Amino acid sequence: MGLSVDRIDHVVVNTFDVDRTVDWYVRVLGMTREVFGDGRIALRFGDHKLNVRPTGAPNWVTAAVDAPGTLDLCFVVDAEADAVGEHLRSCDVEITDGPVAKTGALGPMTSHYCRDPDGNLIEVATYRRAD
Repeated sequence: MGLSVDRIDHVVVNTFDVDRTVDWYVRVLGMTREVFGDGRIALRFGDHKLNVRPTGAPNWVTAAVDAPGTLDLCFVVDAEADAVGEHLRSCDVEITDGPVAKTGALGPMTSHYCRDPDGNLIEVATYRRAD
């Protein structure tokens, strides 16, 4: 009997500074900070979460290399593409590319790219048309 993956449960974001990273995701992407386990921190959005791990944290099983700034993440938002750009600029987030047409898991989308405080590439995408 084979396995078939249903969904991703969570992703771990390695960071140099947990508070700075959490603040950015809460302020820019509207996620909610949550404390779990033995004081670990997560960011919740919808039915998903990002666990935020300080690089080099003891007793936290992780990948062979836990270097901050090595992720490319795409988040889908329910907004018009122009509104995404306006929001990012209002949060003083530098848009490195966009709006640009891309293809996501559900088809054509419009994306804006930026970086979080650790340098991870963050894509903010919408399946709505660009204005």
